[in-house]
Amino acid sequence: MIIGVGIDVAEIDRFAGALTRTPQLARRLFLPTELTLPDGERRGTASLAARFAAKEALAKALGAPAGLRWTDAEVYVEDNGRPRLRVQGTVAARAAELGVRSWHVSLSHDAGVASAVVIAEG
Repeated sequence: MIIGVGIDVAEIDRFAGALTRTPQLARRLFLPTELTLPDGERRGTASLAARFAAKEALAKALGAPAGLRWTDAEVYVEDNGRPRLRVQGTVAARAAELGVRSWHVSLSHDAGVASAVVIAEG
């Protein structure tokens, strides 16, 4: 049963500008593991924008309640390249409240826009 669906887009240049203007923003939005690639290189802005869109889409799938912490949701990639969500704290509590048992996430970026869709399944 689908509990919620969220979708979001982020303009990559605008997101890059926000990161430049507010250097601590990346640490407020992402866990250290989200900021780097598996080889240790810093993740590109388009990829970070897609992850930000996924967190926004996740909040929408949960009904956009107040009090969710950005770093209580982690977007990671399985060895096969499939994006996944790992939740804890405030996000896990809201998901449990709604009966969410699994997540589906899709990320994309093209033509200056990053997008994400999140489906919360019970």
